[in-house]
Amino acid sequence: MEYRITPDRRTLGVTFPADNQANVLVWAPLVDQVAIKVYGQPDVLPLDQQAMGYWALTTDRIRPGDQYRFVLNGQYERPDPASLYQPQGVHGPSAAVDTAWFPWTDQDWRNPDLADYLLYEVHTGTVTTDGTFLALEETLDHLNALGVNALEIMPISQFPDGRNWGYDGVFAFAAENAYGGPAALQHLVNACHRKGIAVVLDVVYNHLGPEGNYLPEFGPYLTDKYRTPWGDAINVDDTWCDGVRQFIIENALMWLRDFHIDALRLDAVHAIKDFSPLHVLEELRQQVDQLMETTGRQYHLIVENDLNDPRYINPPSSGYGMDAQWMDEFHHALQVCAGQAKTGYYADFDGVQHLAKSYRDAYVYDGQFSATRQKRFGRRAETNPGHQFIVFSQNHDQIGNRKQGERSSALYSFSMQKLLAGAVLVSPYVPLLFMGEEWGETAPFQYFVSHTEPSIVETVRQGREDEFSDFRGNGVVPDPQTEETFQRSKLQWALREQEPHRTMLAYYQALIALRKSHPVLRHLDRQNLRADAYADQQTLMLHRWQADQVVVCLLNFSQESQSIPTPAAGKQWQKLLDSTDPQWTVSAATNSVASPDTLTGMGQLTIPPESLLIYALTDA
Repeated sequence: MEYRITPDRRTLGVTFPADNQANVLVWAPLVDQVAIKVYGQPDVLPLDQQAMGYWALTTDRIRPGDQYRFVLNGQYERPDPASLYQPQGVHGPSAAVDTAWFPWTDQDWRNPDLADYLLYEVHTGTVTTDGTFLALEETLDHLNALGVNALEIMPISQFPDGRNWGYDGVFAFAAENAYGGPAALQHLVNACHRKGIAVVLDVVYNHLGPEGNYLPEFGPYLTDKYRTPWGDAINVDDTWCDGVRQFIIENALMWLRDFHIDALRLDAVHAIKDFSPLHVLEELRQQVDQLMETTGRQYHLIVENDLNDPRYINPPSSGYGMDAQWMDEFHHALQVCAGQAKTGYYADFDGVQHLAKSYRDAYVYDGQFSATRQKRFGRRAETNPGHQFIVFSQNHDQIGNRKQGERSSALYSFSMQKLLAGAVLVSPYVPLLFMGEEWGETAPFQYFVSHTEPSIVETVRQGREDEFSDFRGNGVVPDPQTEETFQRSKLQWALREQEPHRTMLAYYQALIALRKSHPVLRHLDRQNLRADAYADQQTLMLHRWQADQVVVCLLNFSQESQSIPTPAAGKQWQKLLDSTDPQWTVSAATNSVASPDTLTGMGQLTIPPESLLIYALTDA
């Protein structure tokens, strides 16, 4: 029998297609014998060898909740590569799960279009004190009040012990036991949908973690045909690659179908090396399209991509069909505007000129020579709409990959933080916030792990030391293995009731409400846009329009008041938002020049230091 992907159901691992019946399927082309050991039963159950490296069994001797291991070649007991639950961690037995048992109540839920998303990225272990899926549910009312409608969860696939960013996962199908496991994840998603919040799950298909990785004992999940920053590449185009491709695609379909996840964010797809006639991402697009036909639901596929290549987000007729991508270059240009030193990958960016280009063209580098990369880099994204690009002033990478894990609150003034938020939220792109930024969270977000193998711990420590030997910041690199590094990274929710955090939160709420309510700001149109940079003044003027409505956003990144030409002289403009308004400030200091409520006539407009002004045309 030849096994093929079926979008309507999972085939890998242990499944329960009917009462008193379990199907077992494992891909193990490198072994000569496979059996399953069910704990509490006296003998092992042998699997039958199938075509293309698969082994299968149908039995009435496995029930949901049973713990089990596979026995390879009559000797080695190993967890299931497609395990849905590892109650004792990466080295323990797997537990059988029937995902159909969960009582969903989201039948009327409709996933918003990407253009309507406002994303909020969280790390489950540090977003709350308890660090569980259940505790995360307690934050949903806050997200509703903020105006967020899409919760993006960093990877939750089983990793060693209980402290990890999630990118060291080794069981792609298993929801982390320290967070509550698969049933708790289903409960969280159901709760999110009840609150009107979509759920985006970060998944990792470009590498495997170093501890608890038993997959190579089953089959060639990795290939030395290519190298990645994490070692050998995932095998999606070399010998025996079909089983690996099925593993990846079945995993993606499972999260969407069985856990009601609304979108997947695929980590670092530039590290997925595939020269097959049908790229694995394009195949994933085809399978997800079939799933949408089956379920009647809409799903989004978002990628992290370091190539500035629109082929990834172009439709299948000319690309791989991904729906959107993260836009690191917008972040880099914005940070340089704010005062970030031009070191490391920031060295390629020139502040307001490059930020203006990113507003216009999405990619800053779309064919120009990059001094950092030492080559011409990128390709123009001329026809890709604004909703295909996700922008941010902070995210887990850009904070956690700093030496001390400093957030913007530790790097910039209160005024500059408000300006950074404004720069993201007035863009013609999908905005993403990182947990706690809306109240100016002061806790860092540092890199942490909890490996149990001493050699891996030492390798991780040394890797962090080497990474910062000559880049970004001073001081000692926090030890990623200690409990203290993890605890330092937890959000301090009580700050929301203290100043200046209370004012910052109110400012974010007002800014988000303006974006969602104003027709021009809500419509993600890259064509009806003009961005003018005034490099000497470190100031940018962003015009956006829709039909006869026009909005102009004025961003001053300098520490002094700046004068620039009045927008569209002769017209009348009404102020919509001023980040220096007294209601958004906590200092007794006053600005030297008050921003007018209306603009008319010719002349110059003075913009306060580190500020955002938004005006709308009232007399077209």
